[in-house]
Amino acid sequence: MNDRHRIPIDPLSYIQRCIKERKIFWTYHVTMRLKERFINRNEILDSVSQFEIIEEYPDDKYFPSYLVYSWNKGNIFHVQFAIDMPGNNIRVITAYQPDSQEWNEDFKTRRPSK
Repeated sequence: MNDRHRIPIDPLSYIQRCIKERKIFWTYHVTMRLKERFINRNEILDSVSQFEIIEEYPDDKYFPSYLVYSWNKGNIFHVQFAIDMPGNNIRVITAYQPDSQEWNEDFKTRRPSK
């Protein structure tokens, strides 16, 4: 495994710590998508204690990444974070409100493909 794909022992704690310490990079993609998806950065930042990893992508292209379920003020959303351990930060890749056609009622597990 190369240095870029190092995975922390506890990815959720790593993500939460980076957010609390503001060691975050917001990708161009997520910046554009947040506006059209009616999710703002503060909703993501303020819901850090609600985070729950629902999917893991350890071999993602640039860095290992994690899909996180969260909610803020009744608004449920998913956020994909990439972990850059060598750089001691995280990257916010995308965020969206899960579609009930794709996700089960808990919005934490995908529906089986048809």
